[in-house]
Amino acid sequence: MKRLKGFWAMLMVLLVTIIGFSSAKAGTLDKIKQRGYMIVGVKYDFKPFGFVNEKGEVVGFDIDLVKYIAKKLGTKVKLVQVTSKTRIPMLESGSVDLVAASMTHKRKRDLPIDFTISYYFDGQAILARSDCKAKSYKDFAGKRVAAIQGATSGPNFKKVQPKAKIVYFQEYPQALMALMKGKVDAITTDYTWCATQAKDSHGKLKVIGEPFTYEPYGMGVRENDSDFRDAVNFAIQDAVLDGTYAKIYKKWFGKEPTRLPEVWPK
Repeated sequence: MKRLKGFWAMLMVLLVTIIGFSSAKAGTLDKIKQRGYMIVGVKYDFKPFGFVNEKGEVVGFDIDLVKYIAKKLGTKVKLVQVTSKTRIPMLESGSVDLVAASMTHKRKRDLPIDFTISYYFDGQAILARSDCKAKSYKDFAGKRVAAIQGATSGPNFKKVQPKAKIVYFQEYPQALMALMKGKVDAITTDYTWCATQAKDSHGKLKVIGEPFTYEPYGMGVRENDSDFRDAVNFAIQDAVLDGTYAKIYKKWFGKEPTRLPEVWPK
């Protein structure tokens, strides 16, 4: 009798172990379907990709594209705020399933996580006050240039203008306020954000020169999760094929896209 009880006890332990292991190994796509919603890390301060509007709603190009992807996957979306500094750690920890946060796909970033296909193409630029006399990054030697922690813009700018003093901020509103108050001479980040801020400033700010880097945006997924990465990739390509991508693009950028995400043959 004791041997029989011992056998059943061992069997139960084995079953629990197998179930736990299978659950731990379950891919993100399976977890999302079981949960009923996809947790997506987006920015709340990077207009027009992800920002909070006058009604307190999180909106933007990234958000609209994510909602389309979720619809294709047959699930809902839960948006979670990330910053340039926190987006990769939050993805690695499992706090979010997907990061859609104007993130440049770089080889260094591809080591801890994986990326989808590039869905937007930008370049780094400089935002300054309208009275700034500079013509390009070459004129910022000895100047205080704001950059965001966790972004590539600070190191990028230091490469082209090593004599500039990079001042780091956690979020974009802090950097923008510092620029408006004269505490920094410029902000360096992606061109689209700079151009949007210049337009919204009604003449107080302007973009200096032309973009001086290449910044292809990709969405971040966890390492070795190919089923989920494929599902997101296919959804992005479907958005291109059915015209949704161009519609969303025109909504947020006011023009037709000059370059589309790649579409693979079926």
